Amino acid sequence: MKKKFFSKYLLMLTVLMFAIALSGCKGDKSNKNTNKTLTTDDTSSKEPTYGGSVVVGITQDLDSLDPHKAVAAGTKEVLFNVYEGLVKPDENGDLVPAVASEYHISEDGKTYTFTLRDGVKFHNGNAVTAEDVKYSIERCAGLLEETDPSVKVESALSNIMEVKILDDKTIQLVLNNADTELIAYLICSIVPANYADLDTAPMGTGPFKFVSYTPLVSFVMDNNQEYWGDKAYLDQVTFKISANTDAAFMELMAGSIDVFPYLTDDQATQLPDTYHIEEGSMNLVQALFLNNGKAPFDDIRVRQAICYAIERQNIIEMLSAGRGTIIDTNMFPAFTKYYNTDLADTYAHNVEKAKDLLKEAGYDNTLKFTITVPSNYQYHVDTAQVIAAQLKEIGVTVEIQLVEWNTWLEDVYTNREFESTIIGLTSNLAPRDSVERFSSTAKNNFINYNNAEFDATFQKAIASTVDEEKVAYYKQLQTYLTNDAASAYIQDPALLVAVNKKLAGYTFYPVYVQDMAKVYYIAE
Repeated sequence: MKKKFFSKYLLMLTVLMFAIALSGCKGDKSNKNTNKTLTTDDTSSKEPTYGGSVVVGITQDLDSLDPHKAVAAGTKEVLFNVYEGLVKPDENGDLVPAVASEYHISEDGKTYTFTLRDGVKFHNGNAVTAEDVKYSIERCAGLLEETDPSVKVESALSNIMEVKILDDKTIQLVLNNADTELIAYLICSIVPANYADLDTAPMGTGPFKFVSYTPLVSFVMDNNQEYWGDKAYLDQVTFKISANTDAAFMELMAGSIDVFPYLTDDQATQLPDTYHIEEGSMNLVQALFLNNGKAPFDDIRVRQAICYAIERQNIIEMLSAGRGTIIDTNMFPAFTKYYNTDLADTYAHNVEKAKDLLKEAGYDNTLKFTITVPSNYQYHVDTAQVIAAQLKEIGVTVEIQLVEWNTWLEDVYTNREFESTIIGLTSNLAPRDSVERFSSTAKNNFINYNNAEFDATFQKAIASTVDEEKVAYYKQLQTYLTNDAASAYIQDPALLVAVNKKLAGYTFYPVYVQDMAKVYYIAE
């Protein structure tokens, strides 16, 4: 069973990734019009030119410049341009060689051997060494002798027992237990060993190199002329940070932003003719996440009542003219192989059933709770408003509390001090990543979900090397989440991106990234 990258990948993840590419995620770029007329333009055949600079609008400040400390998807989508792992995702959902040129997996699935690519340099001009790779993986896996508590240790990588340097070009990972999903986690960024300035001066191997960062203002990067792969077209990219979608849209209307990937449907119809629209998927799970460890949502009857009361298709119709895909659990349907379609309509809209459940739980037109929403994500704010109106129908009063992003990260995500929240959760290309956060001991289990059967099944899922078993386990995990009404799952929203008509090459991915290396100015 010893195989090189592409053979191994076909066995492990081909079906999953193929499904993603065909199912309308970021990798499924489209310019379809649904109900409303959008300004679209086919730029796929336009001749590219090298040079120029662009400004990309984002609505979230970066939570860290150190890729191993970053938590927010909005940070990772920016740093994707600066850093690379041993492998990295492409627009088709494939994990392709990056810092490594190939790898092999042992018969028992417990040893991964990587051959490092020739000619890969950090942005300071230094060649990437086996020591750098060993350090980076050990840092992400929490295996360094001196650990930094602010580094986000990837639990999947904790299965690594040892990182061996076999020679200058060969790294070997020895695992405690067989793991057929580990490769999806080896996108972790390769950084210089013992480099002390990652917090202030990012140093990666990607197609762009760091120039400057001003908190709440901008992140600037230049073309990396020594990049080992296909060079980026643009000379410089500035990610301009706006307080919220409305503020970014005003700059877009003024022409000071070239690319903006978070348009609301109404904004998309107001764009001047200097922009065209690219449409894909956000590739995330949007839900009303409920704090299972805090009243009133420590009562399953209340959680189920909320699920029955929310009319998800109505939300999609009101906010995005029907664009978006209803989901029934904490995985989006593009994971066709693993997504549990049997859960569809588990909580079909049913006002009377919702009222009965609330009455049984002791809330007869008396339930009140707060939805805490990060103010920089207008789509989540709008969703909260629609849900608040829908819940009035069952006698529930909702207060919407808007908070800044950093406050949300601290109060909701880290300290779990909230009743409910609306946010989107992303996932990498391993099904494990969609459900692991709900293990009772997971540090990022911010909704305080606790189910011993879930925990036991999760351990079986990650331990299994039999494909049919693994699929069955992941479907069972979704069943637990849905039947327990762990949260009120809503949709995988559509993503509308405004792009200056002078530009082409904007590419959707099945993961949350903004790949600026493919963007170019069209030859006149």
